[in-house]
Amino acid sequence: MSQKAPQPSPRKKTVRETHATGPRTLAIDIGGSGLKALVLGPEGTALDERLRVKTPKPATPKAVMRALEKLIKPLGDFERVSVGFPGVVEEGVTKTAFNLHPDWEGFNLAEALHQLTKRPVRVLNDAGVQGFGVIEGKGLEMVLTLGTGMGCALYIDGKYVPNLELAHHPFHGGKTYEDYVGQAALERVGKKKWNKHVERVLQQIQPIWNPRKIYVGGGNARLLDIKLPPNVTLTENIAGLLGGFALWKDEPPQR
Repeated sequence: MSQKAPQPSPRKKTVRETHATGPRTLAIDIGGSGLKALVLGPEGTALDERLRVKTPKPATPKAVMRALEKLIKPLGDFERVSVGFPGVVEEGVTKTAFNLHPDWEGFNLAEALHQLTKRPVRVLNDAGVQGFGVIEGKGLEMVLTLGTGMGCALYIDGKYVPNLELAHHPFHGGKTYEDYVGQAALERVGKKKWNKHVERVLQQIQPIWNPRKIYVGGGNARLLDIKLPPNVTLTENIAGLLGGFALWKDEPPQR
């Protein structure tokens, strides 16, 4: 028997939305455990509270698209769409999705959302979008997201380096980075040992990449209780939506 899809809570209109001028951006964050959406105003600020529903299981493209259609229905008007996706994305087409479903390989997510919303759409790796919400744009900066898996994004003077999937690189004892600090590892070893794992990952990254700053976000970042190095900063999870505004800077609309 199929379960009834969870419904997002109703959205209240705001004064800022009423008086907004210029393009508004629907920001979507597709995750292994949750789907989130928010409308950003012409200056990139949130016009209201984000909406969230659980990611359907199995997380096929068809099931996720159905859930997104219901998720964004209560939101206000928007003129363009930005999407963070947990995998490699090339020209709006998803190439990998380790924490969703194999059917995402080769799926044209940008075109599917364009058909759904009738708006231009841009899609980027979710850690990449989150980084645009927090980076300073100076030197080499790195973003790590801790959630169902481990996301990673790299920037050089504010320019995003695409398709870096550090999570699936071998790390220790035959395990990848994601095996070591993903949600499954947290559930398997417990919070205390998982914190030690994250600490070791940060120690490993520093002498290899030598980032000026590392930003750590994602749903499980709130569980960290280790002493962070001076160049490591915790970020709020909403950056994964706010960063969607940057996908439209200095470029004409396209899909």
